[in-house]
Amino acid sequence: MNRKHLLGAAAAITSITSAFVIGIAVGEQAPPTENKGMNVSKPTLIELGQEIDSVEGRQLRLRVITFEPGGTAAIHSHKGRPAIAYIVQGTVTEHRDGGWVKEHPAGDTITETKEVTHWAENTGDKPAIIVAVDVFKP
Repeated sequence: MNRKHLLGAAAAITSITSAFVIGIAVGEQAPPTENKGMNVSKPTLIELGQEIDSVEGRQLRLRVITFEPGGTAAIHSHKGRPAIAYIVQGTVTEHRDGGWVKEHPAGDTITETKEVTHWAENTGDKPAIIVAVDVFKP
């Protein structure tokens, strides 16, 4: 092969390779670098250092809990088991020590720290659904 043919072949290979690389780059969508169309609510927080001695042997647990009409959660303490609950649907009525009672409608949160001993009920006529997250020791 003479020099003219070698240069032509090299140019053709370079063109094909460039077209292939550009085709891959054009076909891939770059990941977004900014949030768009997303709203994040103000967080509900519990400082864990004040709630539990250690996270050793504990789990971060998320559960969806449905209270049927007339359903109740028995009285319990959150000592050593801090939790936050978000009411998705319905209304949950929370009862704490000392006669404290509060209705939590959809969109409300319940913060359950070591001082909280409570029970809850659904006095409505439709299911109440909550998403509950806690630091749990099995």
